[in-house]
Amino acid sequence: MLFSNITIIDENLSVKENMYVGTAADRIDYIGSEKPDKDYGRVYDGAGRCLMSGFFNGHGHSPMTLMRGYGENMDLNDWLFGCIFPYEDHLSGEAVYYSTLLALAESLRNGIVSTNDMYYFCEDMVRAYKKAGVKGNISRSVTITENDGPIIKTPPVIEAMRLFDDHDGAMNGKIKIDMSLHAEYTNSEQTARELAEITQQTGTGMHVHVSETKKEVMECRKRHGKTPVRFLADLGLFDTRTIAAHCVWLDDEDYEILKEKGVFVAVNPVSNLKLASGVANVPEMLRRGIGLCIGTDSVASNNSLDLITEMKIFAIAAKMFYNDPSAISVSDALYAATRGGALSQGREDTGALKEGLKADLIVLDISGPNMHPLHSLKNNIVYSAGCGDVVMTMADGEVLYENGEYLTIDIEKVIFETERINEKILGEL
Repeated sequence: MLFSNITIIDENLSVKENMYVGTAADRIDYIGSEKPDKDYGRVYDGAGRCLMSGFFNGHGHSPMTLMRGYGENMDLNDWLFGCIFPYEDHLSGEAVYYSTLLALAESLRNGIVSTNDMYYFCEDMVRAYKKAGVKGNISRSVTITENDGPIIKTPPVIEAMRLFDDHDGAMNGKIKIDMSLHAEYTNSEQTARELAEITQQTGTGMHVHVSETKKEVMECRKRHGKTPVRFLADLGLFDTRTIAAHCVWLDDEDYEILKEKGVFVAVNPVSNLKLASGVANVPEMLRRGIGLCIGTDSVASNNSLDLITEMKIFAIAAKMFYNDPSAISVSDALYAATRGGALSQGREDTGALKEGLKADLIVLDISGPNMHPLHSLKNNIVYSAGCGDVVMTMADGEVLYENGEYLTIDIEKVIFETERINEKILGEL
């Protein structure tokens, strides 16, 4: 495809107007101000449009679309144990397949090209990702509080290993299989230590909830005499590529550990605010050079998969909470949502508009009233745009969503099936 006379946000997050961008197969093949001689097939008129990297969701639980709006006005502990976990006890592979497809449809509509996804019934999640054609780092969440032997013999770890053996690198690398410790507070010390060893042996990544609430940190200190960050680091959990979700309650040593270990922090601003968990100290993480990405968390705690809104809250919540309006720039937010997210997922060949990288791109309509006047396009994207401004989403050069049409997902069937499954589960509770 050749994007013609289009505004772009390039690899350096610089805005350039009246550009040509050609994609060939799964790559960005040409970027320039002159129309190329090469025939790229379809020509896309870029008038009133902006082309940029797609968004990379740093932390999600896609099947929890079934629980959108189900549990509200609760803190994290009451929400999980009184509402979410009882609902999840009734899930099936079919439920996870359709609810994942629903999440992926919403993601495509909102410009998300890849998600770091933690859950279970992961074979059905992979099946949904393959159907949708979307990228994803999928991990089987492990929760084992009591051990009768090595965890390698337990059902969740057996499932995680089978998932890795069967699907890691599937769809020409679109699918990556990572390991996942749900959290310190939902696992024994043995489980965390042995899962860290398994992760290092497989050479894959780790996805874990860390220091989401003040209560979590206080109780970890009582159990182990350490913060969750120190505890998990001592067990080797951060000795491979790691995405630590949340990291709201950190002390000075925690920051040092995260930096030293090269851990990426997935900041989930809307979910953390909605559950009153707190506001991550993004300015301090930026100051220390800690890798950042932005996550939506699940729609059960958000309640949408809208990375544009997440960028806005990512910036303004920390500005207010840490009393510094200059603490986070729009470039910081854009980088975390794109290139930072790609790197956190181990995807070094994407996340920026650059020749040779994967064509994981989105087109924004910048002609609407919310995008004018145009003092700064980047300011407008972070602070003025909405997910409805996304008019095209492509992964590996394949258009998956355009102008309200899903090219790989039967959205009417997916909505029908998720409504049917939700009614069935509610009838069983």
